[in-house]
Amino acid sequence: MNAPTRQMPKHSADATTAEEGIAIQEEQAKFDSKSATDTAMQNTLLTPRFYTTDFDELDAIDVSPVREDWDRLIAQMEADPNKGHFKKDESWDHVDWEGMDPKLKKEFIDFLISSCTAEFSGCVLYKEMKRRGHNKDITQLFQLMARDEARHAGFINDALREAGVAVNLGFLTQKKKYTFFRPKFIYYATYLSEKIGYARYITIYRHFEKHPEHRFHPIFKWFREWCNDEFSHGEAFALLMKTDPKLTSGVNVLWIKFFLTAVFATMYVRDHQRPAFHNAIGVDPDWYAREVFTKTSELSKQIFPITLDIDNPRWQRNLERLHRANVGIAEGKKQGGVGGKLKQWTNSARAAMTFAALYTIPAKTHQVPDSPRLEPVY
Repeated sequence: MNAPTRQMPKHSADATTAEEGIAIQEEQAKFDSKSATDTAMQNTLLTPRFYTTDFDELDAIDVSPVREDWDRLIAQMEADPNKGHFKKDESWDHVDWEGMDPKLKKEFIDFLISSCTAEFSGCVLYKEMKRRGHNKDITQLFQLMARDEARHAGFINDALREAGVAVNLGFLTQKKKYTFFRPKFIYYATYLSEKIGYARYITIYRHFEKHPEHRFHPIFKWFREWCNDEFSHGEAFALLMKTDPKLTSGVNVLWIKFFLTAVFATMYVRDHQRPAFHNAIGVDPDWYAREVFTKTSELSKQIFPITLDIDNPRWQRNLERLHRANVGIAEGKKQGGVGGKLKQWTNSARAAMTFAALYTIPAKTHQVPDSPRLEPVY
C-alpha cells in the first residue's frame, strides 16, 4: 500500500520548508510585475544584495562550545510559533492604493520591494547552506532560518500584489548577481541585519501602539511576531561567532567596527530617501535612527566587544553629510551627461571620505558575557 501523498500548503505562511514557500511564490509569479522585479534586481550600495560564501568552511563549524544554548534555540525554532501567521486575516484592513498620495505610494512600494528582496536574500543563502552542507547542526539551523525568510518574503509579496506589483522571486534566484563574502563577513553582516531588523520592527510596532492613527497599512500589525524570527536568527549568528573566539578579537574587531558603521550608515541614508513614508507614519527619521541604533548597540553587546559612539558630535554630523552626498549622487544620475557624471564622482568621493570620518570615531569597549543568549524584550 502506497503512503499518502503530502499535500503542499496553499499559502507560504503554512509552508514548513523554504522549498515549499518558494514553490508557492513561483506559482503566483504570473501575476508579478516586471517593474518590481527590475527594482529588486538592482545592485547599488543601498540595495539588498544576494550573497554566497565558502560553504565548506561553514559546514566545518563545531557547536560543542555552545551546545546547551544551541539546543535550546533550535528547539524554540522547531516549535515554529509563527506557522500560519504571515498571511492576511480578518484584521487586514482595506488599502486604498488608488487614493494614496503618489509620493507616499512610490516610497512605500520601494520600501516593500527592498524589504522583500532583503528577506529573500537571506532565504537563498540559508537554503544553499542547507543544500550543500552535511553538518546536521548547521544544516538544521539554516533550513529553519530559510523557512522563516521565505514566509516573510512571500507575505510582503502578497501585500505588493494588492498594489498591482510584485517581485518574481524565482527570477531573482536565477538572475540576480551574487556577491562572495567570507563566512566571518557573512556572520557580521547577517547578525547585524537580523538584530537591526528586530530593532526597526519593534520600534515601529510600539510607535503604532501609541499612535494607531498613523498606521496607514495593515502589514505593520504583523511586526511583533516578525520580531521573534529576526531575534532568533540574530541569536543563531551570535552562537556561531561564539564557537570561535578569534572571530570577535584581534584584527577582526576592526572588521566588526566596519560592518557596524556600514550597516548603521546605510540605514540612515536609505531611510532619509523616504520622507513621505516617515511623515505618513508620524516618525522623524533622525529620532527613529537614534532609537534603532541604541537598541541594536545594546543587543550587539552580547557578542561584539565594541559599540559605536553614537553620542559623539561627529557621528550625527557625518551622517547628515553622507545623506547630502547621496542626494548629490542621485541628482547627478538624473542630470546625465558630463556634468551629471562629474556631480556623481564628486559626491561619491565625498561619501567615501565621510564614511572614513565615521569609521575613525573611537569605539566604546565592554566585557562580553560568557553566554551570548538573550531573550526578546518587547
